[in-house]
Amino acid sequence: MPRKRREWVPYAYHHIYSRGNNRQNIFKDQEDMEEVFRLLSMIHLKYPISISAYAVMTNHYHFLLKSEQVTISTIMSMFNRRYTDYFNRKYNHVGHLFQHRFGSSPVLYPLDLLKVSKYIHRNPISTNPPIVKYMENYPYSSFQYYKKRIQPPNPFINLIDLPASFNLQLNQTYEQYCKYVESNT
Repeated sequence: MPRKRREWVPYAYHHIYSRGNNRQNIFKDQEDMEEVFRLLSMIHLKYPISISAYAVMTNHYHFLLKSEQVTISTIMSMFNRRYTDYFNRKYNHVGHLFQHRFGSSPVLYPLDLLKVSKYIHRNPISTNPPIVKYMENYPYSSFQYYKKRIQPPNPFINLIDLPASFNLQLNQTYEQYCKYVESNT
């Protein structure tokens, strides 16, 4: 039976996620984490993408990603294939790196966009024990840019769309967004 075709909505963000096979660590050091952003930058040059939230953990990743020109499948198959090639060369790994093909679902409403981004940004403090005490201290998540109001180093990171969901003045939206993500409710 053929696999179900992925849904792609060109002007919508999609929650993209994948985990290492057998929950193994697939991002083992800082160089591996940097490779994620190098690959995303390379993909962005060819097919402009926008990522409004991300968290790269040791054994999985989450992206809130929008691609207006090509399908999510095109973007993510390129990313996963190239990261797998990198990982296999570096660690002499053979076999599947990712447990399954990546998961994705379009996020069509502003409230859902906020909920998904909150889930993504809370990943580093949702582990047992938490990896960091404060979300903004986790270097492989986009929350630091919202909280510290610093310019992200990569052009594909979009800090406008999530806070804009609150319909407040731009200065208030960052503060409101961070409060929303930091709340336990």
